[in-house]
Amino acid sequence: MGTVTVLAGSVVGLSSPAQAAVAEPLKITYNCTGGALQTGPVIVTITPPASVEPAKSTTIDWTFPAIPVAKALTANETVTTGGGDLTVTGGTPTALKGTGTGTTTAVAMGGSYTPPKMSASVSVTATTGGNLVLTPVATATGTTPLLSIKIGQDTTTCTYGSTAPASISIPVQTGGGGTGTEVVKYKCDLVDTTINDPAYPADVDIKITPGTLPTNAKANEEVSISWTSTIDTSSLDTLKAPTGFPTSGGKYFLNVKASGAGVTQPAAAEGALTNVVVGQDITTLPSVTLKVKPTTTGTVTLTPGDLVLGTSATATTGSAIKCVAPTTGVKNHTFQVVAGSGTTPTPTPTPTPTPTPTPKPTKTSTATVTVTPPDKSKTPKAGADTGAGGMAGPDGRLFVLTGTVLIAAAAAGGLVLRRRTAGRG
Repeated sequence: MGTVTVLAGSVVGLSSPAQAAVAEPLKITYNCTGGALQTGPVIVTITPPASVEPAKSTTIDWTFPAIPVAKALTANETVTTGGGDLTVTGGTPTALKGTGTGTTTAVAMGGSYTPPKMSASVSVTATTGGNLVLTPVATATGTTPLLSIKIGQDTTTCTYGSTAPASISIPVQTGGGGTGTEVVKYKCDLVDTTINDPAYPADVDIKITPGTLPTNAKANEEVSISWTSTIDTSSLDTLKAPTGFPTSGGKYFLNVKASGAGVTQPAAAEGALTNVVVGQDITTLPSVTLKVKPTTTGTVTLTPGDLVLGTSATATTGSAIKCVAPTTGVKNHTFQVVAGSGTTPTPTPTPTPTPTPTPKPTKTSTATVTVTPPDKSKTPKAGADTGAGGMAGPDGRLFVLTGTVLIAAAAAGGLVLRRRTAGRG
């Protein structure tokens, strides 16, 4: 891998564009004079993305170091930066200039001030397998300086100080599936822009490492994907915990842009932040697991999205930090989705109601049964044998009645005879 470091009086060569696999930051020395800053060399760092895609745009940034001041600065003075001219091969515009704006903080005499960074956009015309090549311009055209830093009414102008031009090559490639680490430059700021924190806004490099992407994803079935984000501690800007940031209970909220195969919602996940100290750099982000549910066959595309650090993913006030992902020059991660058992669900047939039979009316029949006692004479158990009695039939009853009349007549005759005998005596 070729690298370039351009300092005053020295050049370390870059390998040819065909050999350059990853673009490294390019440091260029300018000699600056006049204005509110002290005269002397200023090393400007150009930080390109790790790779770019054909027919898309990418952002190039120029960042400044802290520069000693020639006089005290008051707060809130307007600052503009411009220049850092580059020629472009494999992209347009062919002449690239950076611009930046900001305001000062109060700086006492003997202190240092960091000017706002410059940015510019370049459209990629090179094809896959080629390189986007950026070359610093060594000689100014006309009266416009190669680099200028204006603070209030004071302007510092800078000339190219390297002994020879140097180039930086950015590989041109399309996104693809599978794993692999890439560095994404996030633009981070406090969600509450009314808070004045000198550490923000900040450009923070974060390494993105997705886990192994699915190889057997099916429509209408949820898949899980691990996602690791690592803060690059070699980044010029850091992710510093601002005043009021929670030292415990803070969270990391991740959004990954997801599209294709019927996916309509971004994949989101969250994890707990640990070892946070206010005023110190946040150096560790938790690994999280994303869940994606495609609904049709096709290709799902995942692209790094925005990050939020704080207690809520939707906070608009307080000390929460939001890091916005670039919209161009970021590698896509893809996986394929095939038809699944739930792709075209078979509708469940509606059961046809079984008619309930109408109950037939119950017929009630009343039958009268006359039982004729058998023509037998029964002798009561353990009783005297008195004859047929009342069960002997009509003839037997006649005999009993006759006997009863005879007994009554005999009794009556006896009474009459006794009375007569008594009267004679």
